[in-house]
Amino acid sequence: MAVIGVVEDIKESALDAETPPTMYVPFAQDPTSGFGLFVRTDQADDSVLPALSAAIREIDPAITTFGASTMRALMNDSQSAYLRRSSAALVSGFAAIAWLIGVVGLYGVVAYSVSQRTREIGTRMALGAQPSAIYRLVLREAGWLTGTGVLVGVGCAVGAATLMRGLLFGVRTWDAPTFISACAVLGCSAVAASYIPARRAARVDPAEALRAE
Repeated sequence: MAVIGVVEDIKESALDAETPPTMYVPFAQDPTSGFGLFVRTDQADDSVLPALSAAIREIDPAITTFGASTMRALMNDSQSAYLRRSSAALVSGFAAIAWLIGVVGLYGVVAYSVSQRTREIGTRMALGAQPSAIYRLVLREAGWLTGTGVLVGVGCAVGAATLMRGLLFGVRTWDAPTFISACAVLGCSAVAASYIPARRAARVDPAEALRAE
């Protein structure tokens, strides 16, 4: 056979499957009577499909067209994409639960720390410490906990992304915007969880705190 040209690899089967060796032959030498037509357009995908069917019938009214779809729809409705979306939804659900547990846990730790340091906070305020200083004291402690947790979490996320590399297609394993967004969400959540204990600590009455001891 005469080799006319070589084309790049394309996905003709499952999105997560290896691309097999494929050979194209001229349409006139193909024993089958059916074929697929792929069209690239700059217009909206859905609006082009009726025009394509009409154009084919103008060429030959005997040709029957069926299964018209956009490439995006074929990818989104494929079995591989469905399985990956299901897995992603499950992982996202566990991640949301972990986030909620983390926020509640941080709130509990900071609130307990404040309750254990009531005398110290009362003494500071009796010596002239301003509420803003108490806020900084509590939030600084929460910040250390949050920073340590974020660093450990980023390391675990990098390791998990490496292990899940085979489950992803069309998405980079190292996605910096995703890591940054997750860290920002966790940081804001930590500040919100620490604010209530910090506010409670800043409103401690020095006389009541010292009398309680």
